[in-house]
Amino acid sequence: MIDAVGNPQSILLLGGTSEIGLAVVEAFANDRPLRVVLAARPSERLDAARARLEARGCAVETVAFDASELDTHTDVIRKAFTGGDIDVALVAFGLLGDNEQAWTDVSTAVELAQVNYTAAVSVGVALADKLREQGHGALVAFSSVAGERARRSNFVYGSTKAGLDAFYTGLTEALRPYGVGVTIVRPGFVHTRMTEGLRPAPLSTTPEAVAAVTVDAVRKHRELVWAPAPLRLVMSVLRHLPRAVFRRLPV
Repeated sequence: MIDAVGNPQSILLLGGTSEIGLAVVEAFANDRPLRVVLAARPSERLDAARARLEARGCAVETVAFDASELDTHTDVIRKAFTGGDIDVALVAFGLLGDNEQAWTDVSTAVELAQVNYTAAVSVGVALADKLREQGHGALVAFSSVAGERARRSNFVYGSTKAGLDAFYTGLTEALRPYGVGVTIVRPGFVHTRMTEGLRPAPLSTTPEAVAAVTVDAVRKHRELVWAPAPLRLVMSVLRHLPRAVFRRLPV
């Protein structure tokens, strides 16, 4: 269980090669070695992630997981809990995609919607069932500021994150009576492999900085956080701009 000062003993990372997710695991592991379950497609990157955490003293298990294979998700979650309770579950997988291709190509749009939203709902329901059964734990879902208001530059991706955000906001209330906390993290532009080659947006950040915000949020039982925090004010202003003004902005 998570102790009195917010340190977990076990973590499940769905999206086991996610740079942000791994940074969160490492941030928690700074206090003590953890039992970690990495759920991802078998690959050299997954092997490297496992070795990276084992070097920090963590006991690491891997479970094969493909976000697009929805009918396998319940079994993946079951396997992840086989070794014992999970104190913190991180939903940290997703696709950015190319917006111009996504809004003009059906298969690309559907893939983004399926991985970023449908799969996130699928694992969310399965995780909720297990966490409700064990009666404790924290569930963290990584959303995005892109879900706050659809922008011409990435509205397909943004729409999927808006859906994810809404689902986990509702799940926060549904799980509250069972002693399970849900935290939604809304990062801005994060310097990762996924954003490599893109022009950094204002207030861009790093996986380690997002991890610090996430760990603090779990320890303080916060339900919604921004990374970095000033994005909350920025997006609040953008969300309330009249459409005629908003469409003139270079966003």
